[in-house]
Amino acid sequence: MGRRLGKYTRDNTKCMLPVNGIRLIDRMLEQLCQLNLSRLVIVVGYKGQELMDHIGNRYEERLQIEYANNPIYDKTNNIYSLALVKDKLTEDDTLLIESDLILDDSLFQMILDDPFPNLALVAKYETWMDGTMVRIDKDNNIVNFVPKKAFRYSEVDTYYKTVNVYKFSKDFSTRVYVPFLDAYCKVMGDNEYYEQVLRVITLLDQANLKALPIGDKPWYEIDDVQDKDIAEAIFSPEKDRLQKYNARYGGYWRFPQMLDFCYLVNPFFPTKRMREEMRANFDVLLTQYPSGMAVNSLLAGKYFGVSSQYIIVGNGAAELIKSLMEQFLEQDSKVGVVYPTFEEYPHRLSKDSIVPFYPNNPDLRYSADDLRAFYESKDIQALLLVNPDNPSGNYIPKQDVLDLAAWCAQRGVRLIVDESFVDFSDEEPANTLLNDDILEQYPELLVMKSISKSYGVPGLRLGVLAGADTALLDKMKKDVAIWNINSFAEFYMQIFNKYESFYKNACVNFVNERNRFAEQLSSIPYLRVIPSQANYFLCQVTKHYTSRQLTERLLNDHNILIKDCDTKTGLEGKNFIRIAIRDQKDNDRLVDALMTYC
Repeated sequence: MGRRLGKYTRDNTKCMLPVNGIRLIDRMLEQLCQLNLSRLVIVVGYKGQELMDHIGNRYEERLQIEYANNPIYDKTNNIYSLALVKDKLTEDDTLLIESDLILDDSLFQMILDDPFPNLALVAKYETWMDGTMVRIDKDNNIVNFVPKKAFRYSEVDTYYKTVNVYKFSKDFSTRVYVPFLDAYCKVMGDNEYYEQVLRVITLLDQANLKALPIGDKPWYEIDDVQDKDIAEAIFSPEKDRLQKYNARYGGYWRFPQMLDFCYLVNPFFPTKRMREEMRANFDVLLTQYPSGMAVNSLLAGKYFGVSSQYIIVGNGAAELIKSLMEQFLEQDSKVGVVYPTFEEYPHRLSKDSIVPFYPNNPDLRYSADDLRAFYESKDIQALLLVNPDNPSGNYIPKQDVLDLAAWCAQRGVRLIVDESFVDFSDEEPANTLLNDDILEQYPELLVMKSISKSYGVPGLRLGVLAGADTALLDKMKKDVAIWNINSFAEFYMQIFNKYESFYKNACVNFVNERNRFAEQLSSIPYLRVIPSQANYFLCQVTKHYTSRQLTERLLNDHNILIKDCDTKTGLEGKNFIRIAIRDQKDNDRLVDALMTYC
């Protein structure tokens, strides 16, 4: 009945659900038409007549379709629906398929081509999976079916999820499965699942049933509207797939097979032990309220060695950027913005309030002197500097930034420095501006930092803004919610200092990997790699492809996502892509994929 699908199943059974405009049943019937099947038996129940009317006679020349009706579908489960057609199982070898699936075209042929007569398609457990799991041995024999009640999260590394496509031989159905099905229904009733019969057979060592792992071939089981949304991304036409993923703005953990080189994190932190400490406190953090802003400002101050009155904590830097930019909108201020840049800042400003600076060189390099020379004659009340800049990776040394701060102070200009990536510069940690003496010496200076990007914890949504202008910070503290971060983020800040030395080592390891990765990327003949002091490279696609074409090909061919920068202000039509820097294994996989297009 698919109640969790709401309006989509109000007047139709689940397999009538459209995914990217094609109903599940239509997609599956077209796939089955490509196989050498003697007949197709469809068991219907809820809205069964509507389904039969929809199918009609469209397939009569390609499939011999028969129907069986379960009139008490609302009082039984799939074991009863299967029992209604058990005689069909004993008449021929059979594929048993559930109808709420969307599958890669190759999977049906894959199970038919395998010589073993009794098989279940299975996929290695991933977090989105629900329902029946199995354990298999080294020879792919199914040694146990794991129902929901027996599921243990501590054992997920050993689990495979049944894809709900089975192949049974006529002999297996006649001698084993159907007799056990009859006996199970007599003892346990009709409100059960047919997988339970397989579990009993397996426990009695009678199954002779193997698993056929599908590897990274895509499939999805659709039970609710979120499943539908995810399936539409996975199975979107190639021309639409990139847009589907980009529109999600993250959440790519729902797509474990994807390799994300778009979003920016630290691949070497947090450490295993720090994660373990977070896990050990999960229950209390989940069930307790976090502290308010005063306590979290204290923690953030301890984290960065800054007085608590000089710092404000945000639900990610994005929350603080929004609040800060709104202060300038209120004052009708003119803000100097260097392009290309992290566009969360200018997007929060009116177009008329932005005074743009564009570097006039192929590598998008600029210095503090360049900014002073350009803005000398401009009427601005604030200047934004993302350092290192995103996406160019341009970096202005600390002393030069301080000289720029002094210049801004003389002119009464607020200097906003976003140093979210500064920990990845070659000489960190000395490069940070998060220091009481600096903030007090330059009271017009504001320093933004995204903890997500530098410290590898984007799921916690943490960012800070620091400055000696306590009046402005107090105003912003009233602007954000009293509980603007959760207990997990608060606890992370509380324990960070125990792991600070590990973080510094992680940054050293990162710089080493960045240097190695730069050499690898520079070997790609159609890429021009821009030097970077951040955790990404801006690269220009010089031949063979546009930036859009290369981004689409990597996603469609290799399930690798990079950032097409063609729509960024200042980079329009210049064929730039941005590639995050991950660990060596992932980076090498990307290089191998890029090499296939040489």
